[in-house]
Amino acid sequence: MRFLLALTLCLSTCHALADGPSDNVPAKVRPVPKPGIAVPEAERKALEDALEKLKEQIVAIEGDSEAKRRYLPDVTIFHKAVRDALTNQEFFDPKEFAKAHSLLKEGARRAAALLAHGELAWTRQTGLVVLGYTSKIDGSVQPYGLVVPESFQAGGPYRHRLDVWFHGRGETLSEVNFLDERQRSRGEFTPEDTLVLHPYGRYCNAFKFAGEVDVLEALEDVKSRYKIDADRISVRGFSMGGAAAWHFGVHYPGMWFAANPGAGFSETPRFLDVFQKEKLEPTWYEKSLWQMYDCTDWAKNLINCPTVAYSGELDSQKQAADVMDEALGGRLVHIIGPKTKHQYEPKAKTEVARRMDSLAVKGRDRAPETVEFATPTLRYHESSWVRIDALVEHWKASSIHATSNGSEISVRPRNVSSFTLQFDPGTRSVELDDQVSIHVHYSGEGYEEFLCLPRSDRSLNVSFHKDGDKWKQGQAPVSGLRKKHGLQGPIDDAFMDAFVFVKPTGESKNERISGWVKTESERAVKRWRTQFRGDARLKDDMT
Repeated sequence: MRFLLALTLCLSTCHALADGPSDNVPAKVRPVPKPGIAVPEAERKALEDALEKLKEQIVAIEGDSEAKRRYLPDVTIFHKAVRDALTNQEFFDPKEFAKAHSLLKEGARRAAALLAHGELAWTRQTGLVVLGYTSKIDGSVQPYGLVVPESFQAGGPYRHRLDVWFHGRGETLSEVNFLDERQRSRGEFTPEDTLVLHPYGRYCNAFKFAGEVDVLEALEDVKSRYKIDADRISVRGFSMGGAAAWHFGVHYPGMWFAANPGAGFSETPRFLDVFQKEKLEPTWYEKSLWQMYDCTDWAKNLINCPTVAYSGELDSQKQAADVMDEALGGRLVHIIGPKTKHQYEPKAKTEVARRMDSLAVKGRDRAPETVEFATPTLRYHESSWVRIDALVEHWKASSIHATSNGSEISVRPRNVSSFTLQFDPGTRSVELDDQVSIHVHYSGEGYEEFLCLPRSDRSLNVSFHKDGDKWKQGQAPVSGLRKKHGLQGPIDDAFMDAFVFVKPTGESKNERISGWVKTESERAVKRWRTQFRGDARLKDDMT
């Protein structure tokens, strides 16, 4: 519960909303989002009729060619948004009914274009556009927004810079409201010749877990549609979106040319002390799991991800950058808006944009001379040319410090039992006969030296593993099950991929747990039956 609380405390347009320690009492937890308003019967009937017509178009497209099905998510996002709002009571203001009708009309226009083999205008337009993809987590269609620069030409040779912008928290940010906003607002930053991706992130979970996967999947979908410069992708955001930028910056440091977090939160105990006035007394396992997204524990990874932080001088969420600066030993570039609370100050905003644009000119460094990478879990396992393949003990501080200097590479692993060095073609200045000397250090004194030759395309890909007390070249022999990236265990993986919840078949020794399981299981079944009623494909699954 503390994790979930920390994830949802940041607001997009005002100070963080803290309910206080009482929010740890289940009976007093404030529901987020709040229950929506009642939908008048006439309005409900009109929306249901429009939904049914759009559903008929969707079914017709499903039976058509693969090319049409490729763009079906761009239609289905409108149907799903309005259907879910009706089903889950997610209309929060009467003005949203008009938004819903407008979305359904746009969905119908796109569906008609697909069925008529007409021009798919939204795939070529510049400016604001909303698109969708099908998620691997649950097979649902998820929306995202794009700002497409005027310089974009469909089929043109130019590869664009792309900024990922994480939205702030909004307790009424239903998919209806998200899609409506993404068709009206360009957002905080729109650099020249740059696509800006606005992921939805499964509502407001600070883009963690399923929201994190949502970002990665949306990014891949954009890459499949537009020519993107892989070395000029950044992560940016403000408030809750700033927290996401911290998270993506430290967990995937080798993917971005820069990170630009604004406000937000970056760790658990000190944040809750400030915003909840709550002194935590964590168990050992809570402290271990905090490592997964307490960015201070991963701060050294920003050595390989240029970072420009922003805070308002009077913003209490300035705390996030302050603790990250402390973790980085005072090296964080922190632009501060004078006499400003929870928003961008104009001059400071200009300076942030200038620095990010300057970093974009060079782009991502694929082969930096030094790689610093820390992780307690193989869920996050690589940065630049270093990949960690196995840990001695999971959920303990683990890291690699590696340097590449001409024909010599030095690696200092900590709590690591297997790793790989991988240089892409063209990223190192070596000749075919240049022998590379690799020194793999022990925790104490001494190291093992290995001599390797680059491949014919001048790439280098070599692995090392611990065999007893000695380092050896090559992948570790595998016998039986072992933890690896993507298969570390339920704590690491459960909410990052598809999973099945199995209802208990017996009674817990704890009456409170048994009562909770029974109540929540009945509620879940009721929600599923309501959401998927009339869908024949799910009949057997529901049974």
